[in-house]
Amino acid sequence: MPFTETLTIVAVFIFLIWIFNSVNVIKEWERGVILRLGRMSPEPKGAGLRFVAWPIDKLTKISLRIETLDVPPQDVITRDNVSVKVNAVCYFRVVDANRALSQIQNYLYATSQLAQTNLRSVVGQFELDEILSEREKVNSKLQVILDQDTEPWGIKVTKVEVKQVDIPENMQRAIAKQAEAERERRAKIIHAEGEMQASTKLAEAAQVLQTQPASIQLRYLQTLTEIGVEKNTTIVFPLPIDMIMQWAKTLGGNK
Repeated sequence: MPFTETLTIVAVFIFLIWIFNSVNVIKEWERGVILRLGRMSPEPKGAGLRFVAWPIDKLTKISLRIETLDVPPQDVITRDNVSVKVNAVCYFRVVDANRALSQIQNYLYATSQLAQTNLRSVVGQFELDEILSEREKVNSKLQVILDQDTEPWGIKVTKVEVKQVDIPENMQRAIAKQAEAERERRAKIIHAEGEMQASTKLAEAAQVLQTQPASIQLRYLQTLTEIGVEKNTTIVFPLPIDMIMQWAKTLGGNK
């Protein structure tokens, strides 16, 4: 094989390698950050077929989709000195590809470590009852703090959710006793309110019966009808109270 043909084949081979490394396809949800001789281009490249002068230019693709970060369980001591295990999930996305590449070496790892640290510090500022009943308040505070800390990296934290709070067994028994006592208290209050309302209605009914004496006899007859439906052998004879009072007066006068 002549030397010129060999040189041509080598040149074509090098050209194909250069074309293969210079032509890049950037997806719709990605942005391409270009470093030209170590200097970053002001604006990242958008989606589509992009040509870079390799090896002078180096293209790094950054995803702009929302990332889901699972924060592992953290041992936390609440403000009322209760030891709990808390885990969470964090949702964030890159809004500035240049800063995400230049300001932090590994933004995924850095955000994970920052989320763990803030989870311990923020949850420790709340009491156990607040963590269990006002979880939205804890989530909101976590999201604000993480968003402020990651803003210089070109990252936007969209949402933080506390997934699970593991409570010690002895504390679970104490909470169960507290809940049972609370239910008993509410039951007694509801029963007392019912008795008060019933007594009020009975007093109003007594006033109505006092103005209409004949209604008492109608009430006696209605009661007899209700008893008779049961088909029992009990016989109830209504005796007016006025008659008993008249007999008492007569007996007292004879004495």
